[in-house]
Amino acid sequence: MSESFRLPGCPLLPEVNHVHGHMVTRVHAPERRDRYYFAALCYAQSLWREGKPAQAILQLNKAFMADLRGDEEVLAKHPPPYAALCWILAQRPEGAFIGNPVRHFQHLATRVSGVRKEIRSWRAWACFHLSREILPAEEFPPDREQVEKDTLVFPAWDRVVTEIRRAGWDGESQVLLASRPS
Repeated sequence: MSESFRLPGCPLLPEVNHVHGHMVTRVHAPERRDRYYFAALCYAQSLWREGKPAQAILQLNKAFMADLRGDEEVLAKHPPPYAALCWILAQRPEGAFIGNPVRHFQHLATRVSGVRKEIRSWRAWACFHLSREILPAEEFPPDREQVEKDTLVFPAWDRVVTEIRRAGWDGESQVLLASRPS
């Protein structure tokens, strides 16, 4: 194990044997294709192994920003990281900063901008639901102030799955369904 790695790897992310920095994704950012997706997953693994779960989750967000069709080889080897998110949330180390993923995904879903914002919002709602199922509600509440201020209604799980099936990568909704905690 690298001197900088504190944790064993997430089995649902690519293996890495050295610490990655932000440039690993930045060099592929202009195209945001398969290399960008893979780099974001590798960076997430590196950050997880360094004991930085909150930052690892942010890299999973970046992976979801990739402009893929769904038939790329990288997706066959490394499916959309819903299960990796669930694993990271369930395995979060005591005392490690994780932020509030429920609140984070709520804000991401309602404030996403840029290219492919519709599908990126639905993916954030999927991660919101997964986070709520895994994390204790009293420690990780949604942002009730935003709910009241914006009269926000959280979309139902079934609607989220339907929208991801409609607009997501080929096979993404099946990966999402398989990732849901039992």
